[in-house]
Order: sequence, then structure tokens, then C-alpha cells
Amino acid sequence: MILKKEFYERETVTVAKQLIGKTLTRKIQGTKMTGIIIETEAYRGKNDLASHAATNVTKRNKIMFGPVGMSYVYFTYGMYFMLNVVAKSKKQNAGAVLIRGIYPQDGIKIMIKNRGIKDVNKISNGPGKLTMAMNISMKENNIDLTKKLSVYISDGIIPKKINRLPRIGISKAIDKKWNFSINPKDYF
Repeated sequence: MILKKEFYERETVTVAKQLIGKTLTRKIQGTKMTGIIIETEAYRGKNDLASHAATNVTKRNKIMFGPVGMSYVYFTYGMYFMLNVVAKSKKQNAGAVLIRGIYPQDGIKIMIKNRGIKDVNKISNGPGKLTMAMNISMKENNIDLTKKLSVYISDGIIPKKINRLPRIGISKAIDKKWNFSINPKDYF
């Protein structure tokens, strides 16, 4: 079942943890690619200095301040798209969860072609890698992920143990253990 708005209308860190094990689906040109979400990171609003929403609303980050369940895609390092989903409680001004990694399930041959590599374990084990594998770009920005559109998230597996670590690749608020992951070898 596709996750509903209520799933995302909770504290961002809680949603980040509970997205682990869910299924990310990408439909494009009659083809469906899916993967189990194996890594996420939470980014809150004004009190999270590592977040795009730490200061003011901008053209880039305005989606983080809007309705929950929407995709927030941005371009970084001049070469990678990052897929996030807006998630925040009613008390929060902004928040989003970065989908950092998936374990491929369906459409693996297409993902291999999109990435140009054959190792299933390395096709989508990073945020830029997964968007390349699933052909996600700015066209998928501001899509309602609670509807069966070109990208959506649904139920998946129930993780046995979720790792909790500091977020990766940031220079501010590095003490926050808001990175959640599972080891795919324990499941696949």
C-alpha cells in the first residue's frame, strides 16, 4: 500500500527511521523500477544548521516548508540529483528526509544500464547513485509521493535492526545521529 500523508505528518527524525524497509518505486515510459530503502537522513527546519531550511524560505527549499509527502529534488556538486520527501510534524516549520540508498528489486537491468555498472550492490547505494539508477531528475521535484504517479513510496519489509549514525557529508550539526540504515546482506 502507498504511504499516506499521515505517515509523513510526524517528526522528521521518526519518519526517516520508519522509511527504512519501505519500497521506492519509479515508473517511466511503461517501465517500473523498485528498491527497498536501506538508508535515509533527516533534515529538520530552522534549528537544524545542516538543513536547507535552517534559515529563510528560498526558491530552492520552499518545498520543505510546504505539504508533507511531496518530493524535494535538488542538484548538488554540479552532477547529482538528491531525492527527499517532505516530512514534518504540525509543530515543525520545515523538514525533509533524504533517501540515501535503496537495494534494487525490480527493473534491475534498467538500473544497471542507467548506471553503467553491473554490481547490484553498487547500483544505488548512495543518494546520487540511486537517482541515476532510477533516472530521477528535477522533473520529479514537487511530486505527490502519496499518489501512484511517476515516483511513490509504499510498504516493504520490516527491518529487524536499524543502525543510527551521524549524518554523512555535512559540516554543521554533525552531532545529530539522524542517519538510519540497514545492511542489505541481512535481508537479500
